[in-house]
Amino acid sequence: MAGRRDEREREVGVYLDGVIEGMPVVAKELIAGGVAGGFAKTVVAPLERVKILFQTRRAEFQSIGLLGSCRKIAKTEGVLGFYRGNGASVARIVPYAALHFMAYEQYRRWIIDTFPGVGRGPILDLTAGSFAGGTAVLFTYPLDLVRTKLAYQVVGSPKMDLKGVIPTEQVYKGILDCFSKTYKEAGIRGLYRGVVPSLYGIFPYAGLKFYFYEEMKRRVPEDYRKGITVKLVCGSVAGLLGQTFTYPLDVVRRQMQVQRLLAPNSGDMKGTMESLVMIVQKQGWKQLFSGLSINYMKVVPSVAIGFTVYDVVKAFLRVPSRDEAVIELVTSNTKSQPSSLHS
Repeated sequence: MAGRRDEREREVGVYLDGVIEGMPVVAKELIAGGVAGGFAKTVVAPLERVKILFQTRRAEFQSIGLLGSCRKIAKTEGVLGFYRGNGASVARIVPYAALHFMAYEQYRRWIIDTFPGVGRGPILDLTAGSFAGGTAVLFTYPLDLVRTKLAYQVVGSPKMDLKGVIPTEQVYKGILDCFSKTYKEAGIRGLYRGVVPSLYGIFPYAGLKFYFYEEMKRRVPEDYRKGITVKLVCGSVAGLLGQTFTYPLDVVRRQMQVQRLLAPNSGDMKGTMESLVMIVQKQGWKQLFSGLSINYMKVVPSVAIGFTVYDVVKAFLRVPSRDEAVIELVTSNTKSQPSSLHS
């Protein structure tokens, strides 16, 4: 009996080895990025929900702080309230993270192959990370907008009658309903509402995030680089530094995404700079950093977990190291070119 079980396990192992070996590197990077993004986003979903309520200036939450907001969500919406909009968030983050990590690797290889003089230092990671972030945002932004609109809604149970809770009409009943209504209101432009500040923010943030992560790993002795603790620490610092520089643009983006809910009868929707000026004039410059402390609590573990899971899954899928992949790409390109000796 035990012998048959061992034999079946060996057969499964051989089959998995064959599948993994037969997968192209790009597919492996997509899978690793998607798993990392979905796992990290779900872990920090409750903090993301509170942060969005702070950023979009829901007064009944801002006035009671983080712990009060958590208690209010738990009382009015239950445990699932902390994950309101998380379905849309995961639906966005899986393809977003998959594209982000894969595009980073591809841009990095392309830059090394096309501009060999660039080298493999911080400029390479900064450039590849920035373009990868912009690429991922453009492909997945509508899902981010839907996630924000769903998280903005505060829908209490009809059985509960709690003081201090402002009743809210449930405008959107789910992901598809939100997509449909947003598209009917403003078409494709409506689904990309707030994408400009997202791009302004993601270019430096994504670039700095990859730059700080890779640069810190380079400074760790090679024998310790593969340790999970090292990856978590490097990812934490990378997320903390990258987010600090770009947070105000994230606030502008969130407020643009819910402008239609804040002022349903307003025909004119404000652009990026108009929204930025309006926030400073009407809400004060401190609003540009509203929820930043919560964001630190969210981004630090999120980026750390994301980078760590990505590296672990890449190792499981036997993705070659970046330098090995680049050497293989350059070698294959050199072999494919006709020799000048025979011309």
